[in-house]
Amino acid sequence: MFRITAITANPDQPRSTLGDLSELMASIQRHGVLEPLLVRRRADGLYQLVAGERRFHAAMQAGLSEVPCIEVAVSDEQALEIALVENLQRQDLSAFEEAEGFHTLVTKYNYTHDKVAATVGRSRVTVTETLRLLELPEAVREACRHADISAKGILLEIAKARTIPAMLRLIQEIEAHQLDRDAIRDRRASSHTQATTPPTSRRRRRQQPPGRDPTRFDSAARTASSACRCRSGPSSSPSGQRSSGPSRPSSTSSAAAPRPRSTPERGPQYGSRVTLHGRRFT
Repeated sequence: MFRITAITANPDQPRSTLGDLSELMASIQRHGVLEPLLVRRRADGLYQLVAGERRFHAAMQAGLSEVPCIEVAVSDEQALEIALVENLQRQDLSAFEEAEGFHTLVTKYNYTHDKVAATVGRSRVTVTETLRLLELPEAVREACRHADISAKGILLEIAKARTIPAMLRLIQEIEAHQLDRDAIRDRRASSHTQATTPPTSRRRRRQQPPGRDPTRFDSAARTASSACRCRSGPSSSPSGQRSSGPSRPSSTSSAAAPRPRSTPERGPQYGSRVTLHGRRFT
C-alpha cells in the first residue's frame, strides 16, 4: 500500500477530463480499489502515477489514505505508452484525447506513425486520421462538445470542411438531422455534383429535325444549275432563226419581271432536273 499523498499525477497523461466519478467512488467506498495503480519512483522520493488516473482521483474523493500500487521502472515515453494503451483498451479516451496522446509520442519522443501504430495496436491509417483531428480549431471542438458529437468518423468528416463557418454549419446540420458518416458523405457528393455540372442548355446541343440537310440540297442544286448552263449552248430565237448567242432580255422586261429562280426537281432516272428561264435541263 502507498500513501495517497505521496503519489503525483503524470503531466503527460493523455486523459484531459475524468468524467463522472460518482459511481466509481461509490464502488471504491464499498469494496476498495480492486485493481492496483501503476506508479514509478521520482528522484525526490515521491511517486508518479503511470496508469489508473480515474481510480486515483476517485479514491481521493472517497477519502482513502492509502491505495494499492505496483511500482514499475519505466522511462517517460514508456510511461506515456502504458497510459495510452490502458485507456485505449478501456475505451476511456475521447477522440481528441487519443489524438493528443499520439501527438505527444510523435512530437516529444519522435515516434513515426508506424511506430505509434505498433505501440498502441492500431493501424497506421487510423493513427494518421486520428492526428488530423488536431487540425480542428478550438471553436469547432467546443461546438462538437455542445452538439454531443464524439464519434471519430463524424469528426473526420467535419475536419474535411475547408473553413470554420463551413465546419460550424455542418455541425448544425448533423445535430438537426442526426446525420451519420454515410449521410454526410452523400450530402457532400451531391453538392459537389451540382456545383460542377453545367446547365442543360450548355450540356445538350440543339438537335436538328430528321430528314435531308437543306444546305446540302441547295448546294447540289446550284452545282447542277451551273453544269446545265455550260452544256446548254446558244438558244433559238422565236422566229425559228438560230441566233449567234444567248438572247438577252431588255432592261425594261428585266426590271418589270424578276428573274425566275432555278428550281431543282428530282428526275426519274438522271438525278436532278433544273428549270431555268422556263426551260428544263437534265
